[in-house]
Amino acid sequence: MDKVTETLRSIEQNYKLFQQQQFTFIRALEHTRDNARDLWRPVATITQVQTYMDHHCNNSTDRRMLSLFLRICNDLQKLCRSLETVHPGDSVSNGILERCKLLLDDNNDFSAIRATYPHSVVQRLSYTEAQNRYGGVVSLFPIILDHLREWVAYTKKNLMHYLQENDDFQNYLYESRRQKHEAPWKPPGRHPF
Repeated sequence: MDKVTETLRSIEQNYKLFQQQQFTFIRALEHTRDNARDLWRPVATITQVQTYMDHHCNNSTDRRMLSLFLRICNDLQKLCRSLETVHPGDSVSNGILERCKLLLDDNNDFSAIRATYPHSVVQRLSYTEAQNRYGGVVSLFPIILDHLREWVAYTKKNLMHYLQENDDFQNYLYESRRQKHEAPWKPPGRHPF
């Protein structure tokens, strides 16, 4: 579970970098959409962003921003796959995970989703037309990160409840420490570490 929390923290750091450069990302989408002559429809899928980057991007800054978006999407997809192996879960945690996987599907249309309070990513877009075109793509990460934080909190709470009630697990921990010749407790006094 610690590895999951650390991975999520790393993704959140990348998202903070992405969020600081949101206007550069929007300009990159505008440039590539203009090159693709695809100005009439909103940015709706991860595949669409990938296509813009692969076939219609002539600027290194635009390429960097679009690849940062795709890298965060890829990291989130990997995290969702690893969450399935960490904890089999119940209906609540599996439902949260399924929502994340659906949003991160390469061909899922996310143009209608909007991040709400406390996220201000949509409100930072300057005018209504931009909010309609790019509101879904800038709302994707805040919504998924909220779901993943909810999954971690719910799983930790239920896992701790399970561990406290399960005496067999406590006995297992005691035996594993004893087999390693470690004291199951630390004697009082000063410790070198």
